[in-house]
Amino acid sequence: MAGQLVQVATETVTSAVASVTLTGIDSDDVYMVAYNNIAPSTDATQLQMRVTVSGSPDTSSNYDRASKSMKAFTTFSNSYATNENLTYPSAAQTGTGTSETNNGILYLYNFNSSSEYSFGTVEVATGDYASARLYGWAGGFVNTVSQSCDGLQFFQNSGNIASGTFTLYKVV
Repeated sequence: MAGQLVQVATETVTSAVASVTLTGIDSDDVYMVAYNNIAPSTDATQLQMRVTVSGSPDTSSNYDRASKSMKAFTTFSNSYATNENLTYPSAAQTGTGTSETNNGILYLYNFNSSSEYSFGTVEVATGDYASARLYGWAGGFVNTVSQSCDGLQFFQNSGNIASGTFTLYKVV
């Protein structure tokens, strides 16, 4: 039956950690990452990520991204960048207050291929650090290197990840 999810890896953070790495991508299938209730240990920080190659993050300046922010409290906006050394699976800065968390879905494509760029789509709902205002966010990213990637590393731009759950699935 097509469209089933097979869990590959999961990490539940219950005490602060510098980063979370999910690996296990080992086929040309589409993969999905679900993350929920991701909270930082420091106010006004943003969740970031990098692809992993043999379990280590790729820190090269080969990440491009584009997205649309849909804010409940003001106008929508576009965001894009090229040649960065990381990318964003997050709509806004979050904080330490109640409901100031990230919740999202990533779909990952071409990650196992060493002859194509790895890319993904992102859909996020975030409660930001300024009174948990609601952000919706949709976009995508690409790592512009032809290399086989086996996962993702998540981290905050300042401080640690205080809590939340990250799960990697294979879509079969």
